[in-house]
Amino acid sequence: MSETIVVEAGTHAGADAVIRASWFPAKKTAKSLLIIAHGYKGFKDWGMFPFIAEALSVNNHVITFNFSHNGVGEDLENFTELEKFARNTYSREQEDLDILLANLRARHEFRELPVFLLGHSRGAGSCFVYALDHPGEISGVISWNGVTDLDLFTLPQKEEMRTKGRSYVQNARTGQQLPLDVVILDDLEQNRSRFAIVDRLADSRLPAILIQGTEDSKRLREGSALLTSVRPDIEWVQIQGGNHTFNTVHPFQGSSLQLDQAITETRRFIEWITK
Repeated sequence: MSETIVVEAGTHAGADAVIRASWFPAKKTAKSLLIIAHGYKGFKDWGMFPFIAEALSVNNHVITFNFSHNGVGEDLENFTELEKFARNTYSREQEDLDILLANLRARHEFRELPVFLLGHSRGAGSCFVYALDHPGEISGVISWNGVTDLDLFTLPQKEEMRTKGRSYVQNARTGQQLPLDVVILDDLEQNRSRFAIVDRLADSRLPAILIQGTEDSKRLREGSALLTSVRPDIEWVQIQGGNHTFNTVHPFQGSSLQLDQAITETRRFIEWITK
C-alpha cells in the first residue's frame, strides 16, 4: 500500500502547481530513498510504475510522483491540465525535483538515507541533470530506456513553435493533441550547456546504470552507446526483447520477463552502491 503526498510547487504561468506523489514504505529496513520519475506524456500511475514501486520497496522507501506540469490533474490518469503541459520546461522539472526532495529530506523517515533517482525515458534525462547539478547529494541514477539528448521535438514542431508560438504532439493512448509552447525551446537554448548530459557526465564520476531493452528506439540506443563511450564505467544492461516500456502496457496487464529483469538489475545496482 502507498501513502499519498501532495507538495505545493508554487505558482507558474498563472496557475497553482502541485506535485502529487505516492510513498511506498520499505517493508524491511530501508537502505535508500528511491525516487521514480516518469517520462514524456507519462504519469506516476501509468501502467508499470505502481508495480515497480511496490517491487522495489522491499528494502527501499520508494516515491513515485507527477511533475507539476505533466498535464495530469487530480484524477491522476487523464490529461486535463493542457496549459501546464504546454509550458513544462526542463527547468520546471528541475524545480519540481528540488521542491520534492527538500520536502522529503525534511521527514525523519528519509533524513539519513542515500537518495537514488530512477528515470524512465525523458525522466532519466531530468534525473541526470538534477544529479549533475547537485554533486554529492544523489548516490546514483538509474536510467530505464532513458534519453541522453533532451531535445525530443521534431523539426516541424520546432518550426511551428517558433512561427506560431505553439505546436502539438499527439498522445497515442488518448488521441489528444497536447500543446507545446515556444517557452520550451527557449529553455533548451538558454540552458544548452546545463542540459548537455553526455558532455557533463564525461567530466563527472556520478554513479549510474543504463537499463535498456534491445527493442527500444534507435535514437535512444544510439544515445546510450555514446554515453557509455565517454563513461565506460557506466554499465549498460541490455535486456533482450525489451521495448520502451519493457513489454508492458497501460492499463497494467501484469509484468513481463523484461520488466522483471529491469527490476532485478535496479535492485542489484542499489545494493552494490549501498553495501
